Amino acid sequence: MSGQALSSLTRSKTLRERALVALRTAITTGQYRPGDHLGEVEIAEHLSVSRGTVREALRHLQQEGLVTAGARGMLRVSQLTPTEVRELFQVREALEGLAVAQIIASPRRQEAAEALRKALEKLHDAFESGADLTAKVEADLGFHLLLCELSGNSILLKTWRQLEGPMRVVIMSAAGERRDVAMSATSHAPIADAIARGDAAAAKEILHAHMTSAIEQLGIEHEGTRETA
Repeated sequence: MSGQALSSLTRSKTLRERALVALRTAITTGQYRPGDHLGEVEIAEHLSVSRGTVREALRHLQQEGLVTAGARGMLRVSQLTPTEVRELFQVREALEGLAVAQIIASPRRQEAAEALRKALEKLHDAFESGADLTAKVEADLGFHLLLCELSGNSILLKTWRQLEGPMRVVIMSAAGERRDVAMSATSHAPIADAIARGDAAAAKEILHAHMTSAIEQLGIEHEGTRETA
């Protein structure tokens, strides 16, 4: 990606945090692609900040799993292997399955189901209105984030959010049409319906099918076959 995609930042006391947000956004929205080199000098020039500020931001992004140090310490956008991506979805399924169980066990189950259906409306609107990919991904992951928030489990939510950055990169890097199928409101609606019925077993089964389908639609299953060939 050319440095032009990064906007220069106005100097402020929160300059380090703003540089971090700018870089994280550039990575998770696909402006930087997996494997792209992240040069301190170029980034510092385009953000109008010091190399030290950029270095701190990149170090933080390494801790988030979005940036990886390669040969000679060169930093690149993390590129997950097909196996790592499948494992990422498996962990997400485990976390969201627990969230579903805790929502259904809650006396506010119906309220939660209604909130999820409203999130589905936003997802549906994003596709029907022809919104850009970033907005679609935001609406898609927004549904899953809400699912975790409604569980009332703060550790579950914190753990899920640690996966959010890598998940955004995976989705943004997938092929267009298949990616849209994985993110469609239709593929999410049965989860909310099962929660409304209070059927934990069905909800978890639907969630498993959703994650399995997402792996297939994003082309991960095919790549994994090639990887082990």
